[in-house]
Amino acid sequence: MQLQMPWFKPAAWGVVIGAIGTMIIGFSWLGWTLGSTAERMAVERTNSAVIVALTPSCVATFMQQPGAAAKLTEFQKIESWRQREFIEAGGWATPRGGKAPNSGVATACAEELAKTKT
Repeated sequence: MQLQMPWFKPAAWGVVIGAIGTMIIGFSWLGWTLGSTAERMAVERTNSAVIVALTPSCVATFMQQPGAAAKLTEFQKIESWRQREFIEAGGWATPRGGKAPNSGVATACAEELAKTKT
């Protein structure tokens, strides 16, 4: 005994095509993301927030050191692509309790110090 269901094959194809269409629309227009993409975006936003929060502290620490004017003059004579290394070596981009300088903070700090007038 065989069941007659002439509607089953078109219905199954409709489900498959509908699922594919929903995924295409969801990922391209509705902003759906994979978990790995969401994790990467969260890390990028966190790093950006840390840089924004710590850059003023880096600049203030640099400017409050003894002989800050001489150090600033020395800093501004360095090629722009090496200024970040100068900030990292001086320890101004190292967060309190940290062991290594934050390169993002060093870059932002160098950009702010480069704008400072001697």
